[in-house]
Amino acid sequence: MAYNLLKGKRGIIFGALDENSIAWKTALKAREEGASFVLTNAPIAMRMGAIQELAEQTGSEIIPADATSIEDLTNLFEKSMEILGGKLDFVLHSIGMSPNVRKGKDYGDLNYDWFLKTLDVSGISFHKVLQTAEKTEAMNDWGSILALSYIAAQRTFPDYGDMAQAKAVLESIARSYGYRFAKSNNVRVNTISQSPTMTTAGSGVSGFDVFFDYADKMSPLGNANAEDCANYIVMMFSDFTRMVTMQNLMHDGGFSASGITEDMIGELSK
Repeated sequence: MAYNLLKGKRGIIFGALDENSIAWKTALKAREEGASFVLTNAPIAMRMGAIQELAEQTGSEIIPADATSIEDLTNLFEKSMEILGGKLDFVLHSIGMSPNVRKGKDYGDLNYDWFLKTLDVSGISFHKVLQTAEKTEAMNDWGSILALSYIAAQRTFPDYGDMAQAKAVLESIARSYGYRFAKSNNVRVNTISQSPTMTTAGSGVSGFDVFFDYADKMSPLGNANAEDCANYIVMMFSDFTRMVTMQNLMHDGGFSASGITEDMIGELSK
C-alpha cells in the first residue's frame, strides 16, 4: 500500500545490482511512493547486474559513475538535476567492496593496497558523494542522504575483515558531514546499520549462512530483510524524519541491544 510519502521528491540511488539488493528494493518502493530518481553504479558493477531492468520498471534513467571519482560524481549530480528538473531531495549510498574479503585474505595478512581500496570504495566514497553534492549545490533544503552500514563498525566479526574499518569510517563521515550540511542547508545525513541480509554482496562473506542464522536467533524480531530496510529508507527520505541527523540507526530486529535470547539458549542447549 502506497502513502505518497515521496510525492514530488527527486533523488539518486547508488548500488542497485540485482533484485536481491537493498538499493533495488528501495528504488521500487521509492517509485511506489511517488519519487523520481536516477540510478547509478560503477561501470563494472553494471556489467555484472541487471540495472537496466530496474530502470525500465521504475521509469528511471541510468548514469554510470565510479563513486571514488570526483569527475564522475560531479557529472552524475549535474546531469541528474538536468534529467529530474531540479535539485535533489534524497541520495542513497549503497556501496561496499573489499578485495581482501573477496580474495579470502586473513586479517593478519592483508594486502595494504587492497585495504586502501576498501576504504576508498566503501567509506571515503561517502565523503566524496557528500562533498560533490555540496559543491554542485544539488540538495534541496531538508533533503536526506543515507548510507548503509553494519554493526561490525562497533563489534568484531570473524571474516568481515577490513570492511569493519570501512564501515567505521562511513559512520564517522555521516556525523562530521551531517553537522556541516545541517548548518548550511538543513540537509540530514545518517547511516542505517542493517541486519545481515541475503544480498549478492552480503552472501560473498565467508561463513555468511551460519552468521545469518546466528543473527536471526539473536534478534527478538528476527533479521530485518531487504524489503523492510527499503521501507525504513523511504521513511528516512520522507518529511516525517526532518529532525533526524548524524545518527547511526540500528535496523536489526533488536540484535544490537540483545545479550542473549531464548532462541540462542535453546540452540546452545542442544
